[in-house]
Amino acid sequence: MKKEEIKRMNALYHLSQERDLSEEEFAEWEGLKKQYVADFKASLTAQLDNTYIIDDKGNKRKLEKKSGDK
Repeated sequence: MKKEEIKRMNALYHLSQERDLSEEEFAEWEGLKKQYVADFKASLTAQLDNTYIIDDKGNKRKLEKKSGDK
């Protein structure tokens, strides 16, 4: 997500604190928010996919997903 899109999302949020957003503004804010959350989840997943655990003996193993996780 580009910085301009984040700024726009935040501007729409702050505007919503002052007055009701129009249908178009609300749809734009909602779309930007969904994109932001999806990008955040993808970034976090990528980071966790490259995370390793080192035990007391110095053995390195990849962090595993819990069963039932998507």
